[in-house]
Amino acid sequence: MIKKIINVFFFLALVVGCVQEKSMKRDEDYYRKLRIQMVEQQIIARGVKDQYVIKAMQKVPRHKFLPEAEAPFAYMDEPRPIGEGQTISQPYIVAFMTEQLHLKPDYRVLEIGTGSGYQAAVLAEIVDSVFTIEIIPELARQAAERLKSLGYDNVVVKQGDGYNGWQEKAPFDAIIVTAAPPKIPPPLLEQLKNGGVMVLPVGEYVQELVVVKKSEQGMAMRNVLPVRFVPMTGKVQQEK
Repeated sequence: MIKKIINVFFFLALVVGCVQEKSMKRDEDYYRKLRIQMVEQQIIARGVKDQYVIKAMQKVPRHKFLPEAEAPFAYMDEPRPIGEGQTISQPYIVAFMTEQLHLKPDYRVLEIGTGSGYQAAVLAEIVDSVFTIEIIPELARQAAERLKSLGYDNVVVKQGDGYNGWQEKAPFDAIIVTAAPPKIPPPLLEQLKNGGVMVLPVGEYVQELVVVKKSEQGMAMRNVLPVRFVPMTGKVQQEK
């Protein structure tokens, strides 16, 4: 009798497991369709042409970088909250900023403002290595765990103040900043290679997305887009 009961429980567990697996597969298929639609309608339609960027945006599961309650809204054309008063950027802005870096597969990239880890994952699909810094301890911890669980072993997460960059890993072929300082932090300019590109939002009440190209002759800067990012915190606030 006991053996029959055990067999019944085993059978029921098997059935439940199969149902859950099929449900998860349906969910992933659903999200994949939303992701492809997002790239076509929000990114390609707005002029992003870099095939590395397009393929990365098609592949990275944005819904897995959001709190569970926010996952159904992952592929909407807007930023979404990730906790700690922070947000994950609008998909188009992620793609646009990434395209401005003109990335190549052998690049080393520094990201300031890890957040959920989504931008780092997009970068990691394109380049050799990504070094990313997050000032909020809990977000840094969550992002590191999330990226590791999704197989992004070419991303290194550091908890700290991004104003100072990451001198031990410098120089970088490209730098991307996802929080707005009032002005560009000098350490980041120093850690950018000659020939390298940095993209970041700059400003307080009025912000502009700035692209910086470094050469032996100096820094060439241009404003490319009005934006709205959360402010950079930490040491940069002392220099206002």
